Amino acid sequence: MESNVIFQTSGKGWWSNSKKSVKITNMKIGYISDDFERGGTPDYGELRVYFDASTWDTSEDGLIYTDEKFMTELRAFLKSHNLAGTVSYTEQGMQGDDYVSCSVDEKFLQSWGKKFNMNWDEFLEIQTTEFNKRLSRLTRNR
Repeated sequence: MESNVIFQTSGKGWWSNSKKSVKITNMKIGYISDDFERGGTPDYGELRVYFDASTWDTSEDGLIYTDEKFMTELRAFLKSHNLAGTVSYTEQGMQGDDYVSCSVDEKFLQSWGKKFNMNWDEFLEIQTTEFNKRLSRLTRNR
């Protein structure tokens, strides 16, 4: 990821009134739909936009979730890197302490996959394995 990627918040979100500069540290696909033709592209997924917690502390600043300025700047950044498609906030419960959770569509995942040479079948296999490990730990601890 480029160094010094900074997005602004407006302080007008439902979960925060902090108007700040937020340093972005990474972006990753966190989840993909498992309902797609193998060898193809998932129809939706989750993009996680990680930030430096020294520039945004969710316990003090709240959630970036619903801040329109942040989302506008994120979309412009993605577009400038030829990452097309629809990007929007996921639900409040999916937001992290060090990342903003965003919903992305198939067009976005196609452009991400092309740019980063993603094999969605392999990604899904890893995702399923990790889910099954967590489920096994949960049921074993009952």
